[in-house]
Amino acid sequence: MENGPLQVLTFPTAPYPDQRPGASGLRKKVYVFQSKRNYLHNFIQSIFSSIDLPDRQGATLVVGGDGRFFNRTAIGVLVQMAAANGIGRLIIGHHGMMSTPAVSCVIRKYKAIGGIILTASHNPGGPNGDFGIKFNTASGGPAREEVTSKIYQLSRTIEEFAICPGLRVDLKTLGKQAFDLENKFKPFTVEIVDPVESYANLLRNIFDFAALKELLSGENHINIRLDAMHGVLGLYVKRILCEELGCPANSAINCVPLEDFGGQPPDPNLMYATDLVDSMRDGQYDFGAAFDGDGDRSMILGKHGFFVTPSDSVAVVADNIFCIPYFQHTGVRGFARSMPTSTALDRVAKATKIELHETPTGWRFFGNLMDAGMLSLCGEESFATGGDHIREKDGLWAVLAWLSIIATRRQSVEDILKDHWLKYGRNYFTRYDYENVDIDAACDMMEDLEILISDKSFVKQRFAVEDKIYQVEKADNFEYTDPLDSTITRNQGLRIIFSDGSRIVYRLGGTGAEGATVRIYIDSHERKLLFEETQVMLAPLATIALKISQLHHRTGRNGPSLIT
Repeated sequence: MENGPLQVLTFPTAPYPDQRPGASGLRKKVYVFQSKRNYLHNFIQSIFSSIDLPDRQGATLVVGGDGRFFNRTAIGVLVQMAAANGIGRLIIGHHGMMSTPAVSCVIRKYKAIGGIILTASHNPGGPNGDFGIKFNTASGGPAREEVTSKIYQLSRTIEEFAICPGLRVDLKTLGKQAFDLENKFKPFTVEIVDPVESYANLLRNIFDFAALKELLSGENHINIRLDAMHGVLGLYVKRILCEELGCPANSAINCVPLEDFGGQPPDPNLMYATDLVDSMRDGQYDFGAAFDGDGDRSMILGKHGFFVTPSDSVAVVADNIFCIPYFQHTGVRGFARSMPTSTALDRVAKATKIELHETPTGWRFFGNLMDAGMLSLCGEESFATGGDHIREKDGLWAVLAWLSIIATRRQSVEDILKDHWLKYGRNYFTRYDYENVDIDAACDMMEDLEILISDKSFVKQRFAVEDKIYQVEKADNFEYTDPLDSTITRNQGLRIIFSDGSRIVYRLGGTGAEGATVRIYIDSHERKLLFEETQVMLAPLATIALKISQLHHRTGRNGPSLIT
């Protein structure tokens, strides 16, 4: 207990117009939080003010982050403001670190009012990188749009914030710390917890750890390579995969969390996870995976670097879902994918007669379906897969799901995927990202494109590229009607669907800290098993996508900044 009660003070402040949180919270460059007076304080106060005082008074809140630069500073402020705003108990990961899936797990375990996650996911870290603040609600999932809208409106009218400036928390020592405050909100307790323990216990109840240990360290074990990309998941990989499941210590690389992630964006794709990709080429390892900064995404590779697209990954897990003991007990309530994700999962759902939901991008839409008991497994093309054990995407869960399939089928990653393609056909899929595009130019392009595809004459149009002809069957701006409350979410992406099932999707937005991101998604299904390169197979559709949008001319960009 601190000596003497700590003062709770209120300071005047002025609002900022740019604190609108997206599906992944508020993300800005670090210097924005550092240089703009009370920028951090304003947003944290807006989060607390969005919760009615009777609901937050004495409540429990979970806090964790991915270890990036500015995390500890932000947590120090957050603790002081939580105390002043009536929160009764904070549960914080050791050293301020906890993966996003683990935060969701801990929120649900302790029936907390919610959680604040300090992360910018796969975005760059360090003093010149990005920082983010995300609010998850009592379900453990990202705040719904009505909550984020309320936070934004409060941020635009804020006049003061409450803080307990004398309160200092020790993030290095596990256990409880109690503080006496000069107000009616007391006692105030901070509990520093092992960030891995609760989450590991949850995984033990989902997967057959004995079978996984045999696969990874038994007599006929496979060799795996796991790259945490210097994000928070290094803590989980070391404890769960190495110490508990018996993987050799050298199976795990880049497992020490760094504030700048070693100078690379912690983005698990073929462009940035080069350490993993390079180490897989010679065939020494049978299975590889890389994780993003906060541990909610992962990339799967097979021997010699055989790449599994995220769209294929969720489809394979769906088709082999009963290799996971959890689903043997719970059954399967439904599948879901985000609209831009390839239709590979649709084919599994149709064959297994399990309902499929197509949602906008954003995990909160999956969470709503899970809360209603309508969804068990879901995925997005952005290297995100998860189940209904929590309300967040979960990179390590996806890896353990794949390892469970391998343990059951005793096949390689490549053979499992080729068998899947023989059964369902193959979806060739790619995404082109044009990042940091001028916002006005991007918006104008999207508006003109919507006018073009909305014209009745656009349907039935034929586009010829080389020896291929594509005829438009449907074109629209995707909107989603929530099956639970019938709310409609509009303007979620421009879709062009051709008569052979091929699709081109355009979306504006993204999770960058500055500028606009234009994304083009291309998806084509081939019934015959072909082994052509993805970019070769999709080149005709890419040509059509650029011709229709005139993207290069409209944005001044000659090519994408990222291809996945």
